[in-house]
Amino acid sequence: MMSAVVSAADVRRSRVRLFIVTMLFLVTTVNYADRATLSIAGPALSKELHLDPVAMGWIFSAFGWSYVIAQVPGGWLLDRYGSRLVYAFGIIVWSLFTLMQGWVGFLSAGAAIVVLFALRLLVGVAEAPSFPANARIVAAWFPGNERGTASAFFNSGQYFATVIFAPLMGWIAHDYGWRYVFFVMGALGVIMGLVWIKTIYGPKEHPGINEAEFDYIKEGGALVDLDAPKEERAPQSGSGWDHIRQLLSNRMMLGVYLGQYCINTLTYFFLTWFPVYLVKERGLSILQAGFVATLPALCGFIGGVLGGIISDAILRSTGSLTMARKIPIVGGMLLSMSIIACNYVDGHALVVGFMALAFFGKGIGALGWAVVSDTSPKEAGGVSGGLFNTFGNLSSITTPIVIGYILAATGSFNGALLFVGANALVAAFAYLVVVGKIERVVLKRSS
Repeated sequence: MMSAVVSAADVRRSRVRLFIVTMLFLVTTVNYADRATLSIAGPALSKELHLDPVAMGWIFSAFGWSYVIAQVPGGWLLDRYGSRLVYAFGIIVWSLFTLMQGWVGFLSAGAAIVVLFALRLLVGVAEAPSFPANARIVAAWFPGNERGTASAFFNSGQYFATVIFAPLMGWIAHDYGWRYVFFVMGALGVIMGLVWIKTIYGPKEHPGINEAEFDYIKEGGALVDLDAPKEERAPQSGSGWDHIRQLLSNRMMLGVYLGQYCINTLTYFFLTWFPVYLVKERGLSILQAGFVATLPALCGFIGGVLGGIISDAILRSTGSLTMARKIPIVGGMLLSMSIIACNYVDGHALVVGFMALAFFGKGIGALGWAVVSDTSPKEAGGVSGGLFNTFGNLSSITTPIVIGYILAATGSFNGALLFVGANALVAAFAYLVVVGKIERVVLKRSS
């Protein structure tokens, strides 16, 4: 009589990891929509509060100051307490601070500026663990040959946020006033945080995963123990400061950090000054700007997903992680330099077309978080992601401020677009020349 025992290999694998990355995508979409609230509300808000470009540049940068400072502490919290709880707390808290920004419209102009700056600082602190947590969760749930696609998919939420929410927020600001942009997005984020805590678990704890899927992701290189209870984790190889020191002395990681700083310059131009560019330089209404911004964002989304697919396809065909990550990143950044062409055309269609091409390239090249999942030491994934995001998001401070001063000095966005395009070129240089071979960092044990 034939055995009734069915081997694990014969059992159809569950697909829980696909639900996990979908949740990461949705949370990232809300995350970036909350970051972009100020850019959509900015034209009406600056007019009501009588803010010049330099003042707006500093307010746009407020998020970045605290977001950068809180990256490494946020990564340490992730390594200590796990991604699920730290992330859930962050989602709810940043959403409450987003909602509260709508109330500054009821204050006097001077007080409104101070409170708005403070609330943007608090949003930055609360959002700090989000992307290191995304990278940790992908590393825990996905085998190496799916990690590029998974990382690119959740990262593409930053573009999808504009596709979905820029028209919505533009309509809200136009019909109901800029305050309600913050009220609506803050409430949506709180709901998302509650859904997260009810649905997200690690591979070992998730009730929906079967043995076949667990074995598949573990054998493929997923770090399934990353968020396991402390007693089940691998012993630490040193202090958090020692981990930081070793990461900062690694040439590959320094090249990755430089590249991410430059790549994010494009992101923060889009999140801060792009709607203002459309309104003040190109003469659109805020409602029109909200809709026009969707095309470059949609192209960025398509490029983001395509970049991950291309990267994983190269990895499967060549076996070279270095080629798989570098080819899309370098090619995408060179394509992003097309943003400079906007300085030499007048028609709205051509401007939007070149912006769309630039953000398509940026999407293809936005594989930094896949590189983090590939390279982070097993015992310091949160700290590694925090350092990466610290350097990458220094551009959230410098980009809006530098562009604000360029506008104040020249009265034109021409220099601003040249600045953004030059950063894309430096990002390509960083990956071509500085990074070298892409491989997982192995930390040395401190004596």
